[in-house]
Amino acid sequence: MGKIRDSVDAKALRFAVGFPVLLAAAFVVCAFLLRPDVPDPLAVSWSASGPSGYAPFSAFVAAGGLIIVLVGWLTLGQAVPLTRPAVMRRIMMGAGLTVTLFVTTALAAVLVGQAGIADVHEARVDMSVLALGSGAALALGVILGFVFKADERWSVDDDRALEEALDRELDPEIAMDSVRLWVHARSSVFVMLGIASLFPAALISIVVPWLGVLLVALAVLAAAFLFARIIVDRSGLRVFVAGIVRVMEVPASAISSASPAEVRAADYGGWGYRNHGGTTAMLVSSGPAVVVNRADGRKVAVSGGSADSAARVAAVLSRVAARARGEKRPPLP
Repeated sequence: MGKIRDSVDAKALRFAVGFPVLLAAAFVVCAFLLRPDVPDPLAVSWSASGPSGYAPFSAFVAAGGLIIVLVGWLTLGQAVPLTRPAVMRRIMMGAGLTVTLFVTTALAAVLVGQAGIADVHEARVDMSVLALGSGAALALGVILGFVFKADERWSVDDDRALEEALDRELDPEIAMDSVRLWVHARSSVFVMLGIASLFPAALISIVVPWLGVLLVALAVLAAAFLFARIIVDRSGLRVFVAGIVRVMEVPASAISSASPAEVRAADYGGWGYRNHGGTTAMLVSSGPAVVVNRADGRKVAVSGGSADSAARVAAVLSRVAARARGEKRPPLP
């Protein structure tokens, strides 16, 4: 029982259970107040020619109250588990309130639309009740989503944040051992790609539209692969093509040395990701780069952006590699 209590938000659970029940009770009470003015049986479905389905008053009220309770429990209950992100729980709380109130509004519109009629064949859905109730349901759901304060509990993310904070306290140099860098080809390269693809695509699309679209898509894909995201931290080096696809991962313990260098992309097979022999390269242009020698004899080369950023990446890689091998320990405070 204690595990269940630790895994749910007690306040949200009380609201998710109690609100639909109270709303269903209010619907039943109001329905019986209208009982003398509505026909029995009630129309519950319509076709183009008018009412097509009927149900006894008591069955309609009982089924309506049950539907309100079940829909409310199902939707509002999504905001109860603490394992879900707080933002998601707030959204589900607001959405649950909106859906529950909308179901109640639809049932009330059916009931009010038949009040005061002599013949059940004249029954209709009261659109004023449906429109006003739906608007109020949406507005109240949005308000609840903003004001609902999700009950925060200690989570795995908090453990990770605490561990990082302790590492920073014990090792003040940890902030220096992290570099995040974006590198890309020169602007002239993208201009050349645009000229070589957009103009021919415009002419080709006159005859074969899909082929012109394909040519533009290929040019965009090629341009994306001339971007790279470089992450250096105490775990080592990671390189992502187009900022998403990981193509390199070198652990800090596997790095023998790292140094900045001026390289020619042609010497490594050209622009983009290349893997030839004992060398792996991700170069978006010729110029400043970082050359990493691995402990197994292989070599890695990545573009460094500018000379300063390449020197910084090389220095951080050298420092984290030395720390991983135990050659240098940061001083304790």
